[in-house]
Amino acid sequence: MKKLNLLIILILCLLIGAGPANAVIKKLAQTGLQFLKVDMSARAAAMGGSYIMVGYDASGMFYNPAGLAKMQKKYDVFASMTQWIADIKYTAAGAAVNLGNWGTVGVSFVTSDYGDDIIGTMVATSVKGFVETGNLTTSAYAIGLSYARSLTDKFSIGGQIKYCHQQLGSNILTAGGSKVDNVVNGLAYDIGTIFYPGLKSLRFGMAVRNYSPTFKYRQEAFQLPMNFIIGTAMDILDVMGEHKNPLILSFDYHHPRDFTERMHVGAEYTLFDILSLRAGYKFNYDEESVTAGVGVQKEFSGLKVNLGYAYGSFGEFDMVNRIEVGLSF
Repeated sequence: MKKLNLLIILILCLLIGAGPANAVIKKLAQTGLQFLKVDMSARAAAMGGSYIMVGYDASGMFYNPAGLAKMQKKYDVFASMTQWIADIKYTAAGAAVNLGNWGTVGVSFVTSDYGDDIIGTMVATSVKGFVETGNLTTSAYAIGLSYARSLTDKFSIGGQIKYCHQQLGSNILTAGGSKVDNVVNGLAYDIGTIFYPGLKSLRFGMAVRNYSPTFKYRQEAFQLPMNFIIGTAMDILDVMGEHKNPLILSFDYHHPRDFTERMHVGAEYTLFDILSLRAGYKFNYDEESVTAGVGVQKEFSGLKVNLGYAYGSFGEFDMVNRIEVGLSF
């Protein structure tokens, strides 16, 4: 009974905490390298980004590295593509190896494709009003190394160190001067935990993402989008006894550096370990809200193949689409 009361109190805290956030002054424009905030997993995105207690494979490195400690197979490989707004594309990949009692190690990678923009100089006599002088090429990526281990059968911990890079073209600061490249590089850190109190599949824990020192261009200094998250998840059909079609319900409560508190809610119902139906909602966002998706998984002689698709609404912008593929063996 005490464990059940703990679950109820935790869920109520998450729900109540999301309510008054709208009454607080919003913290805006305080961080850079915003691609580090984007959902890189189609499964996670379909569940409203509520994933720190769900991602127990290579995709978990983008949410809570402690999830690697719960990998069922020895090897897991993951790759995804996100069609973001304004024709921006993100590509992510990860691979993890379960070393048994030594823990689990993994590597992750994400890169951004912002496309090319034209650079011009204003000329009053030109029909266009400017003369093209070249193209503005930008890029961004992050490479991570993760480690996770179960310290007991109920408690797991994990961490990740990431090398982050962003290049925003070049410009001339003074008349007659040389071009200056707008580039930043540096390290960021993630850490997370998972705890099973012993009530069926209930688990809860926390994650800190994108902790880092200050990054700086020539004059402007900024920090990465650090985010403190607490979450809980459970196959709620466990209360009915053994079953073959799990229904996972998850809640993540976010305390980001550059916005007021947010809550992500997600659900996933899996039929016969083959077809998964997913849905979610993001609270306290200016544009994002409803999410949905589907996944298909099948095992062939020890090789498990996972395919996933996610849709996300984005208000006044185009909808966001994601696809992913995963292999476990």
